[in-house]
Amino acid sequence: MLDTRPLLLDTDFPPIYRGVIDTLQINMGYLCNLSCTHCHVNAGPKRTELMERETVDQVLALVRHTGVKILDLTGGAPELNPHFRHLVCEARALGVRVIDRCNLTILFEPGQEDLAEFLAREQVEITASLPCYLRENVEQQRGRGVYDDSIRAIRCLNEIGYGTDPELQLNLVYNPIGPVLPPPQATLQADYKRELGERFNIRFNQLFTITNMPICRFGSVLLAQRQYDNYMNLLRANFSELNLATVMCRNTVSIDWQGYLYDCDFNQMLTLPLQSSNGVHRHIREFLGSDELVGSRIVTGDHCYGCTAGQGSSCGGALE
Repeated sequence: MLDTRPLLLDTDFPPIYRGVIDTLQINMGYLCNLSCTHCHVNAGPKRTELMERETVDQVLALVRHTGVKILDLTGGAPELNPHFRHLVCEARALGVRVIDRCNLTILFEPGQEDLAEFLAREQVEITASLPCYLRENVEQQRGRGVYDDSIRAIRCLNEIGYGTDPELQLNLVYNPIGPVLPPPQATLQADYKRELGERFNIRFNQLFTITNMPICRFGSVLLAQRQYDNYMNLLRANFSELNLATVMCRNTVSIDWQGYLYDCDFNQMLTLPLQSSNGVHRHIREFLGSDELVGSRIVTGDHCYGCTAGQGSSCGGALE
């Protein structure tokens, strides 16, 4: 697979520094029941990397030490990790807000028949990928049959209160199909609510628009189609300095399936670890008695223009 990493390292992106951490984003592993073309993790059914129970317990220890308020669980499909439910239950017992980045179709996988009820019982916030309200666009990114399963999953979640009960938040995520910036988030959210409401009587709370990052699977497609330079020029041309104050890496730390720390999920996929004096990857265990993370310089590359272009992009959608 073609790799954009060497093209991203030499950058003129402005220096930025971390503030107080309120979120830990945990990659539970790369195993997934789907193989989406825009996936920056290269996740899929044949991946075997999964976070072990010892590392999960170290994550919980870091939660207690730092006092973070949000645990953002991602993958792959995080629910396929055998320790997913243990982590959710323990974090909720600590009063932590838990976000599950769900691909929706996982609700119909063998062994996940009670997943929706579990998430509702623990009041887990669901942030679910639905890259368009049209079947053709969704299946172009995610595969045949995914659209119908996604719609069915959202309706199941609506039936148990997601999208209507204030304690059961359901957010959807939009990614562009190709090398373009997302449209204005508020406008597209209104379109989603209208179209999904009229067609399927579907309800959800918010729509998050996320820019496709020029890395891993999507980056490889850009190179193969000779669109990489044009896409990077687009991101640079739309750089907004205002977004520097609210990029997610300022208050978030990303942890991979082995327990190593990164400034963000994208740096994790590019193997760009937290800055250290000797270049060695930093592990959870090193920070259990330390406040070293606050104020540290964030490792940047040209891909960071993806988070600061236009209205901005983060795991919580647009920044502006």
